[in-house]
Amino acid sequence: MGQTARVSAFAWTAAGSLAAWLWLLLCQGFFWRTDVRLPQRTRPDEWPSVCVVVPARDEAAVLALSLPSLLAQDYPGRAEIFLIDDGSSDGTGELARELARRHGGLPLTVDSPGEPPAGWTGKLWAVRHGIGLARAREPEYLLLTDADIAHAPDSLRELVAAARSGGFDAVSQMARLRVESLWERLVVPAFVYFFAQLYPFRRIGRKGSRTAAAAGGCVLLRAEAAERARIPAAIRHAVIDDVALARAVKRGGGHIWLGLAERVDSVRPYPRLGDLWRMVSRSAYAQLRHNPVVLAGTVAGLALVYLVPPVALVAGLAGGDTVTAACGGLAWLVMTGTYVPMLRYYGQPLWLAPLLPFTAFLYLLMTVDSAVQHYRGRGAAWKGRTYARPDALPDEG
Repeated sequence: MGQTARVSAFAWTAAGSLAAWLWLLLCQGFFWRTDVRLPQRTRPDEWPSVCVVVPARDEAAVLALSLPSLLAQDYPGRAEIFLIDDGSSDGTGELARELARRHGGLPLTVDSPGEPPAGWTGKLWAVRHGIGLARAREPEYLLLTDADIAHAPDSLRELVAAARSGGFDAVSQMARLRVESLWERLVVPAFVYFFAQLYPFRRIGRKGSRTAAAAGGCVLLRAEAAERARIPAAIRHAVIDDVALARAVKRGGGHIWLGLAERVDSVRPYPRLGDLWRMVSRSAYAQLRHNPVVLAGTVAGLALVYLVPPVALVAGLAGGDTVTAACGGLAWLVMTGTYVPMLRYYGQPLWLAPLLPFTAFLYLLMTVDSAVQHYRGRGAAWKGRTYARPDALPDEG
């Protein structure tokens, strides 16, 4: 009787996982589709002015691959670049000046804001300084882009045309991340897949929807909307600054859009698992608002949705429990099918799709490790800086 009860409980668990996947497939904004690209756009009669703000801390290793693409932007209107050297120790600022001398193109200003005061993350302090410099030019738009992001020559033009045509206050593209090493192939497409599952792109661009997110590597922001939303002061302590920015703009009545990139790529390498682990774990617990109850729910949810299907299939087949095996196998099949479009977008072999449970298990461990580091007092760390939890930070004076 006990064994029957245990098998029955496992069968119900497998059925719950299958039900969760059917709901995700049909009711979570079709997050698994990868056709959300820049919306239809027309050339404006008059091209607005744009200032590009690039916060950079110790980016000499990637700057030669990214900055020339910004300098070479084929933009019909007035555009200027402000690279803010955020306390680099590797010559980032001087390299940026040398690249501008060598390549020409758009005007480049390199400046440094000094160390951030209490209550600010370094990146957002650098963004604040860059926006302050840009205000003197009175631009209509700001392009906030990271120092590891390379843009196709028409990237800025297409972003502005999309913002103007759609009446968007913020247009953001999820840069195509590098996928060359084995670990990048396993982890990177899943990172974007999980992000889209949390923040379905179709819902973000829908007026009246509460879903808000952006991709910090490429955000075209209307200057008036930034001022109305008090960007970046309103999000000065945010470790996950892109999502916080999108929420602030949307709260201020702005219309935002996020989709996958066709002209924007990250050149930052993550060749080893440790590199990817640090990238995820530095902010995973912040995403959960440092809440242990939410952490426990997240771990349970990841286990139910991603780990139960293969375990149920194997255990059901081994134990002759056809219901458990069928539910587990169908859930795993749906999971695999929803992952295929993202692998195709990244040009990866489809045999990686059934391995998603393994990758999800890695993400589960990264999330738990992020919480462990937080409670050890290390906070979110990035490039030599460690940030306290937001409720420990002082208010802006």
